[in-house]
Amino acid sequence: MKGRLAGVVGGLVLLVVAGACSRAKESAPQAAGDAGSPAPQVAQVKLALNWVAEPEFGGFYAARDLGHFKRRGMDVSIQGGGAGVPVVQMVATGQVEFGILGADELLTARARGVDVIPLFAVYQTAPQALMTHASRGAKGIKDLLSSGTVALEPGQPYAAYLKKKYGFDKVKVVPYDGGVARFVADKDFSQQCFITSEPIAARRQGADPAVFLVADEGFNPYIAVVITRRELWKQQPARVKDFVEAVREGWRAYLDDPAATNAVMGKLNTSMDAETFAEAARAQKPLIENEQTRAKGLGTMSRERWDTLARQLVDLGLIDKMPALDDFLLPEFVDMGSPAPATP
Repeated sequence: MKGRLAGVVGGLVLLVVAGACSRAKESAPQAAGDAGSPAPQVAQVKLALNWVAEPEFGGFYAARDLGHFKRRGMDVSIQGGGAGVPVVQMVATGQVEFGILGADELLTARARGVDVIPLFAVYQTAPQALMTHASRGAKGIKDLLSSGTVALEPGQPYAAYLKKKYGFDKVKVVPYDGGVARFVADKDFSQQCFITSEPIAARRQGADPAVFLVADEGFNPYIAVVITRRELWKQQPARVKDFVEAVREGWRAYLDDPAATNAVMGKLNTSMDAETFAEAARAQKPLIENEQTRAKGLGTMSRERWDTLARQLVDLGLIDKMPALDDFLLPEFVDMGSPAPATP
C-alpha cells in the first residue's frame, strides 16, 4: 500500500512519448573459451522495486546476497522504490532489465500499449486487506463497510471492486494517509492495509485489528510480479530464464530462513525494526507458498488467474477491452492450461 501505485498513470503517459526511443543494445554473455582464456563477462543487471526494502522483496535480496545471480553470470543491483517510481516505464524503455509490480498494473499498462511480460509472481494470495477494530464484531468486509469511516487510497482497483460488490453508501470513505495513528485513536475507523504492515504497526500501538483479505472477496491479483520487456526476452531468453531461476532459489532460501536477509534490508530501511521484519516475514509466508507452489514451484502463475483478473478489470471499466492474453503470457513462465475459447 503506502502509495505504491501513485504515479503509475503518469509514468504510463510518459511511455507514449518515450516508448519509441532507442534502447541500448544488450550484448550476449561472452562464451567461456579454452583454458587460459579470460573468464566469461558478468552481466550488469538492474531490478527496480516498487517500494522500499521490506520482507515482500526478501527473496530478491537473498538471491543477490547468497550468490544465486552471480552463479548464473549476473551482477544484479536492486533499486529500491517508493511512491511515484515509474517501474513500468523504467522496464519498458530499458532503464532497467527487470521490475516489480502488481498484475493489475501490468494489465493496465498493456492496455496502453506497453509491451511488458510477467515472469514470476511472489504473492499467490494478494496481501491487500481492510482492517477494523475487533470490538466492532465485523465478520468480514461486508460488515466493515456497513458503518463508520474507512480510509482507501483513490484509484485502487480492489477499492472499485469492493464498491461495486457492496456499495459505499453506508460508510464514509476518506483518503488513506499512509499510517495507523487515526486507526489507533478512533474505534469507528477502518482502513486499507497490507497484511504484513499496518496490522503489525497497529498492534504495536495497542490496537486490536480484525483483518480481512480482499482476496477472500474474489479479487486476487498476483502481487510482486517480476516483469521484463519483450525485447529483452527475444534477445536474451537464456538470461531471462536464469534470472527467474535465481529468484526462485532466493525466495526458497528466504522463506526457509529470513533472518540474515532481514538484517541486510534493515540497514536499507531503518523505519522497520528487526522484530517487525520478522513478524512481516512470518505473516506473508502462507500468501507466497501454498498448494500450487508446492506442486509447480514458487512464483507459479496460471493463465486462468490472469484471465479472471482481466475480465474483472474490464467489468470495472479500468481497461477498455479484454486483452489477448496469449500475446504476452509465455508458457515458459505461465501454466497455460487448456486453450481458452476465443473472446467475442
